[in-house]
Amino acid sequence: MSRRPFTAVLAANTISIAGSSLTLIGVPWFVLQTTGSAGRAGIVAFCATLPVVVAALVGGPVIDRIGRRRVSAASDLICAVSIGAIPLLHFAGLLEFWMLCALMAVGGLVHTPGLTARYVLLPSLAEHAGTTLARAASLYDAVSRGARMIGAALAGVLIAAFGAETVLLLDAATFAASALLVAAFLRGVPAAEPQRTAGKASFAGYRAELAEGWAFLTRSRLLTGITLMVMLTNGLDQGWFSVLLPVHGDDAFGGATTLGLMISLFGGAALLGALLYGMWGERFPRRAVFAAAFLLCGAPRYVTAALTDTPLPLAVTMTLAGLGAGVLNPILTTVVYENVPEELRSRVSGVSTAGCELAMPMGGLAAGLLVDGFGVTRALLLFGGAYLLTTLAPLVFPAWRGLNGRAAVSRTERPVPGSAPAGRSPHPSGK
Repeated sequence: MSRRPFTAVLAANTISIAGSSLTLIGVPWFVLQTTGSAGRAGIVAFCATLPVVVAALVGGPVIDRIGRRRVSAASDLICAVSIGAIPLLHFAGLLEFWMLCALMAVGGLVHTPGLTARYVLLPSLAEHAGTTLARAASLYDAVSRGARMIGAALAGVLIAAFGAETVLLLDAATFAASALLVAAFLRGVPAAEPQRTAGKASFAGYRAELAEGWAFLTRSRLLTGITLMVMLTNGLDQGWFSVLLPVHGDDAFGGATTLGLMISLFGGAALLGALLYGMWGERFPRRAVFAAAFLLCGAPRYVTAALTDTPLPLAVTMTLAGLGAGVLNPILTTVVYENVPEELRSRVSGVSTAGCELAMPMGGLAAGLLVDGFGVTRALLLFGGAYLLTTLAPLVFPAWRGLNGRAAVSRTERPVPGSAPAGRSPHPSGK
């Protein structure tokens, strides 16, 4: 029993996600400052997220065959190259808009398999470390939230002091550091190495494995509902972070420093929310906590930004929203690992992640077009209304009662042959 692999993954995620928070602010700000177009910022967001869906959908069986450690390390190295190339080409005067879109697309294509590879290792690493899954999931999410807080605060300062190009170079370095940690400290962990199957590798076998993950997920009304809900909210959040918040910040706050502070407050409160849930959350019904948390972290952000041009009201709203957001992933992660057998986790995770991220390309693109066509205030109100309607689902549909610990697949449904009954919930998080 050793805590080193689990600690290494936490450290890799901390470094990597802190770097991604730099890009979360740096890329939209870079596009807005160099082109002055919210629509172009939306196009870049579209190009960055469209390949994510494809990668998540087909990646599960590949992850198992190649090995979770290798996939995670290779993913981070490729992302380091694609992100680092953007400022280098810009400094050389060679960066065209299509190149920016293409480099962001490459990063999006390879990034999700790396995230999935680390995510599906969590139960094995928790057991290896001698801790419970619920506590490991809360710590995993808390570290991610804390890293986002640090990265966002740092991004605002670095952009103001050195420019958006600097934060992109720093993010490339964090990807490289994450790859090194995973490659070095997960060696020898059985679940991180290639999973040998009885059959020979073939397209038919690959398609069967992918179909198995899809069938396992769709047999559960609860997991289907979760995937649809997270798909819609991820799309709306993509529009918020990649277009709406940067444009609002540029108009109302006049600089990246305040924008970084807003995201940092959100991340810090989310860290606190995840830690609080890890300590006391299991005492309360998951469905009630989940529904309340999602309502708190969603629509209020959009409405507040639409109705005020001063930082304080939005700062308070972002803090409360972060508290709610921090509760979500520990619940979803626990539901996943209570129900999905280890041998199917990569396949089911890949399919569910693809479903959850299906709307993300359209979220950023729609936000950019709405801002250019109708203004940022109307775009914020439209997105906020859509978010509110989506997050009412756990209170309306009976299938969500399964969040309270019941198996995700009903007793009348037959499980996939060779697997235990149940399903998984998606993980709406990212590097």
